Amino acid sequence: MPDNLNSMRLLFIGDVVGRAGRAVVLEQVPRLRRDWALDFIIINGENSAGGFGITETICDDLLNAGADCVTLGNHAFDQREALVFIERQPRLLRPANYPTGTPGRGAFLYEGTNGHRVLVMNAMGRSFMDPMDDPFAAVDRELAACPLGSGCDAFILDFHAETTSEKQAMGHHCDGRATLVVGTHTHIPTADHQILSGGTGYLTDAGMTGDYDSVIGMEKEEPIRRFMQKTPGSRFEAANGPATLCGLAAEIGANGLPTRIAPVRIGGRLEETRPAWWQ
Repeated sequence: MPDNLNSMRLLFIGDVVGRAGRAVVLEQVPRLRRDWALDFIIINGENSAGGFGITETICDDLLNAGADCVTLGNHAFDQREALVFIERQPRLLRPANYPTGTPGRGAFLYEGTNGHRVLVMNAMGRSFMDPMDDPFAAVDRELAACPLGSGCDAFILDFHAETTSEKQAMGHHCDGRATLVVGTHTHIPTADHQILSGGTGYLTDAGMTGDYDSVIGMEKEEPIRRFMQKTPGSRFEAANGPATLCGLAAEIGANGLPTRIAPVRIGGRLEETRPAWWQ
């Protein structure tokens, strides 16, 4: 990190779902960036367009609200326009272990507010997910090309995966080599935020930024019906009640490893929590 900086403040925001999720981001993120003096903000936006994918307009809205980077996942290209605009938007990342030739990029080195070099990577798990290239090998290649300390001041991995075991395995695999490994995709915040033995900050799932009076962000009736009746029905619709912004806050030391991390939940139905050390 630059010699005159001792630490950086980072906020990771979990999967934004539909209009409700976007609304709480647009309301809260500019205020959080100012009040918490944040140096870098990452938002997972793969469900931001009605629960399925992202559009260029929505991506621009998230970036203009204060995000430095928007990550994606298995719904990366549900909106077909993403196949085109992702090529001209370096602040939008899709999973790095998509097959060779997929539009866009899976990692990028950004400059934070105070000159920090922040490498953000998006990768997708393979357990109960679409077949993908090996995410562990993809992460190893990125870490070798841009090591923490010499190549970057912080390395943040958004690991978009279904199973807790695969996420935990990735956290331990990266321990000491990455700043943060944060899980996304399952839309429910977990209570296991910790700094691993090698110094990497870890959270199995950041949770969604959306309406929790729902089934993982969708209006309840159709998901419930599908569990009860295995027949075709109407399409899922994103729930539009008051949303909770969920994520992980981190203070990162000069060695690129976090000195403290804390869950964030603001608004909506879930019990609110903020990092006490940023009040």
